[in-house]
Formats: sequence, C-alpha cells, structure tokens
Amino acid sequence: MTSGVPPERGQRAAAPLGLTLVATPIGNLGDLSPRALEVLGAVDAVLCEDTRVTGQMLARYGASAPLLPLHDHNEAEMVPRILDRLRAGQRLALASDAGTPLVSDPGYRLVRAVIAAGLPLTAIPGPNAAVMALTLSGLPPHPFLFHGFLPAKAGPRQADIATLRAVERAGLKAALIFYEAPHRLAEALAALAEGLGADRPAAVARELTKRFEEVRRGTLGDLATHYATAEALGEICIVVGPAPEEPTGEADLDARLRDALKGASLRDAAALVAAATGLPRKQVYARALEIARDA
Repeated sequence: MTSGVPPERGQRAAAPLGLTLVATPIGNLGDLSPRALEVLGAVDAVLCEDTRVTGQMLARYGASAPLLPLHDHNEAEMVPRILDRLRAGQRLALASDAGTPLVSDPGYRLVRAVIAAGLPLTAIPGPNAAVMALTLSGLPPHPFLFHGFLPAKAGPRQADIATLRAVERAGLKAALIFYEAPHRLAEALAALAEGLGADRPAAVARELTKRFEEVRRGTLGDLATHYATAEALGEICIVVGPAPEEPTGEADLDARLRDALKGASLRDAAALVAAATGLPRKQVYARALEIARDA
C-alpha cells in the first residue's frame, strides 16, 4: 500500500526548512550520522568548502545532491543569493570539508545573515576534532578555551600567545585548544613553550579517527623538542593544560594587574585579579588605582 505522496516530496520532507548545519567526518567516513546523510541527500543544495571533497563523501554512501561552493573568498557575495533561495522555500545544508561548520571553517557570516533575516536555522551535531583531542589528552576537560589557529607569522603569533598569558595571569584557568598546520607545528610548540612555560602539560593529537591516529603527551618543552626533528603529518590539534597556581606576592599582584589592565577597565581588571588570587577586592582595587596613577 502506498501513501500517495510522490517520492520526491517525501524525500524533501526529510530535510528541515531553512538552513541546516551538518557536521561531517574528520577522517573516518563511518562517523557520518544516518540523520546527517538523510538530510544531505534530501536538501535542494549543499553548501560546501570544496565540492570535490563533499561530492566524494556523498558518493561513498551512494548519495548525491546539488553542490554549491561556499568558502572564505566567496562567502560575502554568496550570502544574498543564499538568502533569496531560503526565502523562496528552498531547504539548504552547510557542510565543512571535515568537522562541525563554522569551527575554524567558513559559514559565520551566512549564519549571522540567516538569523538577522529571521529564517529557519538548525544543526545536526557530529564530529569535532577539538573536543575529541581534549578528551584524549588526559588534561582537565573543563573549562576549556578553543582558540583555533595561531597566526602563521612569528610576531603576531607571539603577541597572540602573550595575550593568552595575560588573561591567564588575570585569572583564567582553562585548558587551551589550538589547531595547527603540520609544517608549522614545531615552531608553534616552541612559541607556546616560550610564552606559556616549557613545563606546562600538553598533548599533540593528529590524524584523529584515521588509521594512523596518534596522541603524544608531555610538557610543551618536551613536545617542542620532539617535533623539532620528527615529521608530523595530517590534521593537528594542540591541547595545553590549565595555568598552574602561582603564589601572589606584591610583585606578582602588580604583574597580574598590569597584564589585566592592558585589556580591561580598572574596575574590571581589579575584579578579575581579585577573583583569581582570592585577595580582598578593595585591596586589589586600591593597588590598581596606584598602578594606573603611576602609569
């Protein structure tokens, strides 16, 4: 007995209205969820970084869909066209080459535009390299701060790490997660060891979910030394353990306040440092005032 609904209409109904963000495998194609596959095969079009990558993934499952490129170089010009499609009632999906869309991948401008236009938006969860690396690192899993890629050039990279260290000195106690390219891994680890401390516990995770998956754990100094000569291939995550507790003497309090004042108002800097050190807020605020006056 048939339902009387044309097959194409029944298939189309499997995709939510509006835009659906679809997480795709970070290596092992078996990690694509059945719901993700169903939606990718039912939408009017799939927006993707590289149509070849997404096309091969769909072909692996015997599925197909119209593919539209959406990447950093064309996202601005594509957004109005995509909004027009959505307003016309089309059902679209956004998929990264690997992992969860928007996480160090294109799509943020599109999502903001869809929200601003009041159009339907939903997501299908799935693989994420940063979270997987964190769970395999053996380091405290929460809280954590996902930073993404460090700058490629040495100067901006050192400044970026210095900012993170300043936030830590102001009170942040969280695991830090970075993505990195294989050819920059050694210099990134060396910069992290110099800026955050060579004794900080850390882990380097690569080729996650793939045949040659590897997680190497140690201090930042040890890992920097190892990868100075060892070749690293594949997609890479670096996880750094939370900053250690530091004694708060007068000199340390002043250093924390100076770091915090670089990126916060006097009141907020004092509040952050007071929370981080456990010192009375009035005492910290008074010292912050003195430092600000001297400066």
